[in-house]
Amino acid sequence: MSPRHVTPSENTGVPAPLLRITTTTVRGSAQILHLHGEVDHDQRQRLESALERAVAERPPRLVVDLAGLSFCDSTCLNALLKTRIAARVAGIPLVLAAPTAQTRRLLEITGANEVLTIHDSVHAALADAGMRQGDR
Repeated sequence: MSPRHVTPSENTGVPAPLLRITTTTVRGSAQILHLHGEVDHDQRQRLESALERAVAERPPRLVVDLAGLSFCDSTCLNALLKTRIAARVAGIPLVLAAPTAQTRRLLEITGANEVLTIHDSVHAALADAGMRQGDR
């Protein structure tokens, strides 16, 4: 008997980690959206809504912290690329920070790393614009 491989479409009774989104405001400098968990089709609406709200608030800079993502698929990528356009129209720099190895690979193989600004950490994303994380 060969081992059974469980695919994501099978209901195993174990809930997938939900997406948790928290926001930090660096007064007068940036808004940081921290993403934790998984972003797939089931979490699409939550992510898109959070990103749309962030752009609507018109922060001087929008940083999306990807360090807490355990999974990011094309759904997440599409939301980030859509936000890039909306942020550009609103005159807001969009910066991705601390992508995990899996997320970085997705950005690289799709070429999105060529059009999105990416930093290794939130601190670096803030420092790039002359901001310091301690200014919150």
